[in-house]
Amino acid sequence: MHKPLLIKYFLSLMGSGFAIVLAAASAFAQTPPRREIDIQQFVQELFPVPSEDINYSDLFESLFQLYANPRDLNIATRDELAATYILSESQLDAFMDYRTQLGPLLSLYELQAIPGFDLPTIRRLQPFVTVQTQRLSLRESLKNPTQHYLILRSERLLEQQKGFSEIDTTSRSLTRYAGDPYQVYARYRYSRIGAFSFGFTAEKDAGEVLAWRPERQVFGADFTSFHAQIMNRGRLKNLIIGDFQMQAGQGLVMAAGFALGKGTETILTTYRSTLGLRPYTSVLEAGFFRGTAATVNVRKNLDVTVFGSATRRDASVSELGDGPDGTVVSSLLTAGLHRTPSERDKQGLIPEKNIGFHALYTFPKQSGKIGMTALYTHFDATLQRRDLPYNRFEFTGKQNLTVGLHGDYHWQNFHFFGEGARSQSGGLGGVGGLIATLSKALDFTFQLRHYDRNFHTFYGNPITEGSRPINESGTYWGLRYKPNRRWQISGFYDRFRFPWLKYQVNAPSDGNDRLLHVRYAPNKRFNAFALFHEEHKQRNLPGNTAPLPDITNTIRRTAVLQAEYDVPLKFAVRTRLQGGDYAFVGSSRSQGFTIIQDITWRFSRLELSGRAAFFSTDNYDSRQYVYEKDVLYAFSLPAYYNTGTRHYVMLRYAMSRNLRIWLRWSQSRFSNTELISSGLSEIQGNTRSEVKAQVMYSF
Repeated sequence: MHKPLLIKYFLSLMGSGFAIVLAAASAFAQTPPRREIDIQQFVQELFPVPSEDINYSDLFESLFQLYANPRDLNIATRDELAATYILSESQLDAFMDYRTQLGPLLSLYELQAIPGFDLPTIRRLQPFVTVQTQRLSLRESLKNPTQHYLILRSERLLEQQKGFSEIDTTSRSLTRYAGDPYQVYARYRYSRIGAFSFGFTAEKDAGEVLAWRPERQVFGADFTSFHAQIMNRGRLKNLIIGDFQMQAGQGLVMAAGFALGKGTETILTTYRSTLGLRPYTSVLEAGFFRGTAATVNVRKNLDVTVFGSATRRDASVSELGDGPDGTVVSSLLTAGLHRTPSERDKQGLIPEKNIGFHALYTFPKQSGKIGMTALYTHFDATLQRRDLPYNRFEFTGKQNLTVGLHGDYHWQNFHFFGEGARSQSGGLGGVGGLIATLSKALDFTFQLRHYDRNFHTFYGNPITEGSRPINESGTYWGLRYKPNRRWQISGFYDRFRFPWLKYQVNAPSDGNDRLLHVRYAPNKRFNAFALFHEEHKQRNLPGNTAPLPDITNTIRRTAVLQAEYDVPLKFAVRTRLQGGDYAFVGSSRSQGFTIIQDITWRFSRLELSGRAAFFSTDNYDSRQYVYEKDVLYAFSLPAYYNTGTRHYVMLRYAMSRNLRIWLRWSQSRFSNTELISSGLSEIQGNTRSEVKAQVMYSF
């Protein structure tokens, strides 16, 4: 039963410290100003040590989407809130109980009245949520968007790469990039939370040219994306025309959204939320559908989603076959670069069609759900990998049907979840686990996963050790201990096995992965952490030229110490020490480290950020990855290797209420080389510098 309106306002204002103005605010709910989030800082807290196994472009874009489309706390599902990876299981339980018993929230300040919600949690959650107390018709919603902006960005390398130089007739390489060295990006969005969204994204990479090839789905810019979405219109919960993604279950069949791999968030990472349809606005040129999709509430607690998609995929042709079109494709390409004649020939080469279905039944009080997912994929050419031993069980053919069942259930302090799927080949995939709140201070998670060597899913992305859910079994344990608000200790242990051969691993192999993270935050201004990460894997012995080289154990270790002092609206200082090694056991070992100093100054309209870093590694094997602060809706994650320095300076200035600009300059300077990179990316000299400018206009 809903509490009286007077009590609602009292709780909202009291929780925020505004009880003194109760009389003046009695007619309107209070809403705190929405602060601009530092995306890099948020991801760095989840993944202090970046991993090459994670697609950071997709991760950042998914987080941008979450930030650009905050969840309305009054209609958000438990899964939508869990997808922020901010709230623990006990906090999710407390929020759902509060909303069920006391009714819709009147203000974000009211979160402080919910048991278990402390100020640090609320501050982290605030950029991703909102409270709307008034429901508008579609016509009124169109007149009152919550977002209406245009972003324009351009960037380039200052040093000349070989691909932009004049052709040297004495050299074997007679290919050069067709376009100029500028990367250009544009994004437009017109939307209202929970009502509608219209937008487009366009990008031209450095070296690419503007072209008009409708038969390859190229319309001016090298890549363009568009969507039109309407939500929550009676039984029609979601309708998208254009580009979109789908997230269902644990991601075995269809995966999208802000999904984490293994990192310092050792508990919540094991569970994937069912978020349904969402517009696709990234510039990654693969992994999305293009067509029409709809979610309809067919009866109480039962939603059905159907969609159809027709797009084109970049592909490499291996040979001419005997089929009607004679085309055999050896691989589907995802880099999205079309700078040279050979790259443009592969662009949008293969038509791909998809038909998808998802039915979801939600238990009363959102205590759990059960769903069924099916995806049929058809290519207009035969896919057949190169005839190599590790490719023996890879997908071959033109069509694939993958069907899955998923579900989860909350019982007291336990959250059980799982999904199983079968591909047309007969291969099976499965994920199952639980998250348990053992006490106020201790959380635990356990997960099992198995993907047959002939399990094929083109749009699945569950938790894996490898880059795809195939040929893998694993067991994951995670713990988090938080004795008080100052200290947090977390860690995981993951053991995995690959029953069949892999690229650069010519035998069945296994390994393990472990992490320990200790964080200390005595107040909201200062925080520090120490981290140790170690991973054991098996790989082919380097330098062995035998047809089937022996495999050997490898060990990668990373240790990090970081301290940060942040005075809101004034300045922030961060110091980081990071080092590690990479060893082929009994053969060779490479070591490396980096020392980093970051500082940010904040003024009323201006923010200046900078970094100075020194790094030294024996070779590329011991390279160090560290996040860098970048312009809004962009990210930077360079590899620090060899010996040298890395620095950048970034300016953000609010010229007016509607107009903001960003300027960024960065440079890597190497002390032991006169040649950077190779091929057409080669730079003569020992510096690599980049400039970037962005303008955002809010209408």
